[in-house]
Amino acid sequence: MTIQTMRGPIADAGATLMHEHVFGLSPEILWNWPDIPEGWDLEERAREAAGKLNELKAAGIDTIVDLTVIGLGRYVPAVRRVAEQTEVNIVAATGLYTYDALPAYFANRGPGSLFGGPDRLAEFFVRDITEGIGRTGVKAGMLKCATGRQGMTPGVERVIRAVAQAHRETGAPITTHSESSTRNGLNQQKLLAEEGVDLSRVVIGHAGDSTDLGYLEELIAAGSYLGMDRFGIEFCSFEDRVATVVALCERGYADRMVLSHDSYCFNDRFEPEVVKERHPNYHLLHISRDVLPALRAAGVTEAQIERMLVVNPRRILSGALPSGDPR
Repeated sequence: MTIQTMRGPIADAGATLMHEHVFGLSPEILWNWPDIPEGWDLEERAREAAGKLNELKAAGIDTIVDLTVIGLGRYVPAVRRVAEQTEVNIVAATGLYTYDALPAYFANRGPGSLFGGPDRLAEFFVRDITEGIGRTGVKAGMLKCATGRQGMTPGVERVIRAVAQAHRETGAPITTHSESSTRNGLNQQKLLAEEGVDLSRVVIGHAGDSTDLGYLEELIAAGSYLGMDRFGIEFCSFEDRVATVVALCERGYADRMVLSHDSYCFNDRFEPEVVKERHPNYHLLHISRDVLPALRAAGVTEAQIERMLVVNPRRILSGALPSGDPR
């Protein structure tokens, strides 16, 4: 089986960061106040982003999964321009990001809405995977949904059920945004399982925010992968994030984890200088430069690192088991 990227299908993704973002944009702000200090010039920002990805390639990473979906300012024509200027493979995602209510376009349509009618969420997700996103020709290779501290609100539940339906129709894998402090990855798994999703095709995102090994083992026992994917965001310390990965490797779970940063090449929603001051390691090179050496120093083997960076992403994105895999 192949892996869908912005430049078309590929046979193997190589070393892969499973939860990143190229651009996080605020379209209505950019449309109405184009002179904001952050600025938006597509070609300039595309060159900047491609430069960052080229540095990542030089550091040994071959592919990123761009999990920017509706609700986070997805603009695929801009990311496609980046893909044309870098050797790094970029996998696009589809889905919808909300912790609570749906955007009005969907909130006013579908079950339980004021005007009723069919729920178009799954229809749009399937189209992105099978036909392409908008008129770009770029096909999504992953589905995404989110649950925040608010829990399983009606809007969030609709998104997760629609993601599950799109998964059943297309076979595309699913990743989530979860809130580890409330252990709500378990609720995500429960609802997805009710909808007929094979949980071994699911990554519970931001699981690495937790140091609760019991919770993480519950997620693994249900069949899902753990997204250890916020390295560089310091509300969970570098030391704790590394120690959690090390402990899970020691318990034999290297085959159930993927690594990433959840970083952006450009994001107009945050002041870049403030982010740099508060989270100095929040960038695409942190895992290559800092995390992998720390894991090795703590006893994580090269085979385990290859599992987390190469083998597990291949399994997730292609749906195929590697040769000799016992699963």
